[in-house]
Amino acid sequence: MNFTQGLREKAKENIQKIVLPEGNEERTLKAANYALEQGLAEIILLGNKEEILSLAKSNDLQHIHKAEIIDPLHHENLDAYVDFLMEIRGKKISSRAEAEKLVRDPLFLATILVKLGKAGGEVAGAENTTGNVLRPAFQIVKTKPGISVVSGAFFMVFDNKEIGDNGIITFADCAVHPNPTAKELAEIAVASAHTTKAIAGLEPRVALLSFSTKGSAKHEMVDKVVEATQLAQQMAPEFKIDGELQADAAIVPAIGKKKAPESDIAGQANVLVFPTLEVGNISYKLVQRLAGAEAVGPVLQGMAAPINDLSRGCSVDDIINMIAITSLQATGI
Repeated sequence: MNFTQGLREKAKENIQKIVLPEGNEERTLKAANYALEQGLAEIILLGNKEEILSLAKSNDLQHIHKAEIIDPLHHENLDAYVDFLMEIRGKKISSRAEAEKLVRDPLFLATILVKLGKAGGEVAGAENTTGNVLRPAFQIVKTKPGISVVSGAFFMVFDNKEIGDNGIITFADCAVHPNPTAKELAEIAVASAHTTKAIAGLEPRVALLSFSTKGSAKHEMVDKVVEATQLAQQMAPEFKIDGELQADAAIVPAIGKKKAPESDIAGQANVLVFPTLEVGNISYKLVQRLAGAEAVGPVLQGMAAPINDLSRGCSVDDIINMIAITSLQATGI
């Protein structure tokens, strides 16, 4: 069983309800149909019911009728959700008319459903930009207590099973936060450890990366990683976390032993935390394209409830995988 198949099987063990706000999008419907057919998750689709069912019929999607379908423009809880939005957003909502407009927006409605516990998580982005997906998430669901930053992790899956743990290494942040402070970088490291354990089922060994290993270079950028490492170790003493380490010292045992002999992470890391988004994003794409690794994600970390953003170029399989991941985040497995 490969990595993504394993995720899907684990999701079936504790089925969650996932809301898909892009209910009229063809790839999303095909993914929803698969999830319903396989018992991967319960599904809420947002969109016009007649259009959804017509599109399902034309694509021979025989299980869409099992989904709960909510029309954002006309549903029985519209007024109650408007009241709720005005309550939690306070003076940031200028009028009831503005609140009604937002509640009719599928992305806002989806986050309200998650916030109220009517859905365990949300998957969107097949049609919408990351900014549009995350804006209502930040405003309504917000971040976990004690966490100030949202980040995006990828599971990099290699054919060579000697890499990482059985061919799996977590890369973060590759998707969200451009230039984290030391405290934010520490939060990203801890969140990535939790993600690796909860979703991949691995005991995380976290390396905070730099162009220096244990003082081999001096620079303010290195200082940030050193400080972030110390903060992350204090925040989550239950996890193995170390830095600053160069990439080869983090993942190659012989080099790790030579460059950082006192480290119990060096040469054995299965979670790589990059100092900036620029480095992380470039690195995962180079590894994906040049090493042929499968990049599963991004998995958003730090939200108070699981909300995940897709690439607009995503495949049906990508959406299915993200439904499974979001379900696992919702259960905390």
